[in-house]
Amino acid sequence: MTTLANTPIRIDIVSDVVCPWCIIGFKQLEKALLATELTADITWHPFELNPQMAYQGENLREHTAAKYGTTSNGSAEARTRITAMGEELGFEFNYADDMRMYNTFLAHQLLHWAGTQGLQHELKMELFSAFFTRRLHIGEANVLASSAGNIGLDSKEALFLLEDGRFAKNIRLEQKYWTDQGITGVPAIIINQRHLVTGAQGVENYISILEKLVAEPLKN
Repeated sequence: MTTLANTPIRIDIVSDVVCPWCIIGFKQLEKALLATELTADITWHPFELNPQMAYQGENLREHTAAKYGTTSNGSAEARTRITAMGEELGFEFNYADDMRMYNTFLAHQLLHWAGTQGLQHELKMELFSAFFTRRLHIGEANVLASSAGNIGLDSKEALFLLEDGRFAKNIRLEQKYWTDQGITGVPAIIINQRHLVTGAQGVENYISILEKLVAEPLKN
């Protein structure tokens, strides 16, 4: 009987690169995979937290206050907590009062292309760092092209494809697919196309989930 113990797990992650819980959730899952000695084929899928946001973006504190009703103190406390969680997981959050939130439609187009080049995961990690650690304008084509170059992709080709929008339709269709599946928040992690895990569950919870999957026989 075949189990997940000797088969790579398929993991689909619907997320946005400006979502702190998406990188936290992934880092927790990554540690759980190491602890259980399981391998995984990971594919990232697009979700826009702010699809209507203008190019120049919005101040992050003002944005969260308007969108979620977060107070100034609440925002500061959340940033401190997120920063500490990131540090524990080996990821640097570098929040600042003038940090801005951006639309990520172009970023998702670039990630789609990176997937065709076999470097989607590497670009996803680079974009998380570009936004949260280096506080770059993640909706700006030149910034994205530079990020692509940082992981070994052709930055000139990256800029060209972002300018001509060749993957825009692909992203809209994929976004619609996931919302049609009932995904309304991120991170949404789908394991082996049938187990949905939402939010950042914590390393121990991910370990428990993965161990249950290992004990579960695969259907023929």
